[in-house]
Amino acid sequence: MTPDDAERALLAERILAEQEERRRLAELLHDGPIQHLSAIAQTLDAALATLRDGDARRADELVARGLELARSSARELRALCEDLEPRTLRELGFAPAVGALARRLSAAHDVELELELEDAGELGENAQVALYQILREAIDQAVRRGPPGRIEVSVRPNAAGKGVVLVVSDDGPPERRSAVLEALAERAATLNARFSSEVRFPRGSTIRVEVPPSAARR
Repeated sequence: MTPDDAERALLAERILAEQEERRRLAELLHDGPIQHLSAIAQTLDAALATLRDGDARRADELVARGLELARSSARELRALCEDLEPRTLRELGFAPAVGALARRLSAAHDVELELELEDAGELGENAQVALYQILREAIDQAVRRGPPGRIEVSVRPNAAGKGVVLVVSDDGPPERRSAVLEALAERAATLNARFSSEVRFPRGSTIRVEVPPSAARR
């Protein structure tokens, strides 16, 4: 493969990863905030009709329900923005951002998350963003499948001491959907990283992303 061919292949991989991210975002918006906005509109329509019929008490209950849905939608949108590119990742770095994600998921789903991220401090900006997106998606998928009782996340030097390895392992139902694994592999490809996955029956999945030194420092 010539250098030009390699560059075109890498560009194609990045485009596919971006398309997959847009698809995931569209699904999250459709299944969450958009559904809530539709419910808010229906609730307020019902409240207006009830108020016109003279049932102020019922109208008040419906408006209160609409406000509750609106606040829930605002929380979902804030969480979505934070997951896409968390402020803590830009301001404090990889480990604090993953720690914040872990605390939020642990509280929401009663999942124990064990983090080993001491070796993530030398990651470059591009590697931090890509690895964060990979582990966020891996954890999200694990929660949707189970949820698991425990998830382990580590970033360590690889066996040869060059580059780093991200490992995300859970004890939930094993991941067997090729589309999910392909999306994670495409994201890893933006770092020229080697992606692998393993399932353990009856429960458990592990993904590994081996990032070469040049990509880890970018």
